[in-house]
Amino acid sequence: MAGNQLQVLNALDVAKTQLYHFTAIVIAGMGFFTDAYDLFCISMITKLLGRIYYTKPGATKPGTLPPNVSDAVTGVALCGTFAGQLFFGWLGDKMGRKRVYGLTLMLMVVSSIGQGLSFSHFPKSVMSTLCFFRFWLGFGIGGDYPLSATIMSEYANKKTRGSFIAAVFAMQGFGILGGGIVSLIVSAAFKSKWKAPPYEENPAASLVSEADYVWRIILMFGGVPALLTYYWRMKMPETARYTALVAKNAKQAASDMAQVLNVEMESEQEKLDRITTEPSNSYGLFSREFLRRHGKHLLGTTTTWFFLDIAFYSQNLFQKDIFTDIGWLPAAQTMNALEEVFKIARAQTLIALWSTVPGYWFTVAFIEKMGRFTIQLMGFFFMTVFMFALAIPYNHWKRMHHHIVFVTFYSLTFFFSNFGPNSTTFVVPAEIFPARLRSTCHGISAAAGKLGAIVGAFGFLYAAQSTHSSETDAGFPTGIGVKNALILLGVCSFLGLLCTFLVPEAKGRSLEEICGENEGEDDAAEHAGTSNRTVPV
Repeated sequence: MAGNQLQVLNALDVAKTQLYHFTAIVIAGMGFFTDAYDLFCISMITKLLGRIYYTKPGATKPGTLPPNVSDAVTGVALCGTFAGQLFFGWLGDKMGRKRVYGLTLMLMVVSSIGQGLSFSHFPKSVMSTLCFFRFWLGFGIGGDYPLSATIMSEYANKKTRGSFIAAVFAMQGFGILGGGIVSLIVSAAFKSKWKAPPYEENPAASLVSEADYVWRIILMFGGVPALLTYYWRMKMPETARYTALVAKNAKQAASDMAQVLNVEMESEQEKLDRITTEPSNSYGLFSREFLRRHGKHLLGTTTTWFFLDIAFYSQNLFQKDIFTDIGWLPAAQTMNALEEVFKIARAQTLIALWSTVPGYWFTVAFIEKMGRFTIQLMGFFFMTVFMFALAIPYNHWKRMHHHIVFVTFYSLTFFFSNFGPNSTTFVVPAEIFPARLRSTCHGISAAAGKLGAIVGAFGFLYAAQSTHSSETDAGFPTGIGVKNALILLGVCSFLGLLCTFLVPEAKGRSLEEICGENEGEDDAAEHAGTSNRTVPV
């Protein structure tokens, strides 16, 4: 197959790590900074929204968002992300990665700012406006998943491709951390300026009117980093693999990459025409040939991402509720509104700093040494172990002197999700499918993940409610309790581990070798038998 490889693609595969690789990581990664910032910082302000808009006079506890409103505020961005992943994934293969890349970023920027511009004091108006902009924010975020992953995989060399794609995704960790830090700074600044007593002492005075600006500032800030990279994103050339293998323009591909790599290249149009007319390079997504070659792979990438995100998003979005349940965060009535935002943000920032962010970068460091398969299997295994270690003796952890051990174990589930499947499920779909279907298949895989996130976001909210009606949040029915909810998350992690055996190892091979492009008919039969290996041999 090496003799069939185009010079421009071979040059990318063997290129030394250069400045343009790191530039691409930053440009693509800023989208994921905004993604994580906006998807997860909502968990730091939902308590504040409940206090501002749903506190009833004379109530013994501060107001909380009603179940339907909480569902909408938390889940609507995930629904938008699901739709965006499918739409922009398909569009990236039809129109090119670059042509739609700027659109996703501008959607994120405009929607991030729009979230904070609901100038009304009526709960229905504020929540409707917030949900409207969060849906379109999610739609733009969804597009960034397949486009950024595909662009980075097609720019990278084969020796460090996994590390570069993982580094783009690792910007999510900084987004989660950034959301916590911004929330800390804003809430601390307002708290020091406008003093207020705890709710139990004076319910009305515990919520200063200026608190309404806090959640708006926190949400709107997420669009700033993405806006700063818009110009550079627009200057990126289309990837050579799309231009050559999908658009079939060898001359343009050679010209674009000659500028990037600073070397002269032949266009090889005749060779490209021969490669792209091979039967192995003409089958579609809904064909028997795709099912034979990649059906198992697509099933593997979708199911692993689905089970992962049930656990990952449930933990991230509702960690404040778990921390309150075990007593690490004080009861809401013992704090004023701004103090509650500050303490929630502090807890989530500590988790992000000591487990979430390091987990992402451990993957970047070790993915080319250990391989995708090993890291994903290991991550799911330890997620399962620590979920059960948290859940089975849950009542033991709720005792005051055991909080530190609980939080440590809880942090380790985040560490191994990120030094594990949360990173690899993003990397692998960008490597194992043909160029003409790569963005689409990544979008399908990511959308399956967001479907899991939606299940987690809506399901965990209800499932984690107490089994005793007197202890549930206002408006919620009784659930199965946090203990049993954590057991379910452990089961999801174990199912993800089993589905990992459907996914092939891509370490150290060119994209064309992995997915069978550039093959003649004789090679195709051999590839059909070898591409299904899940473990490197």
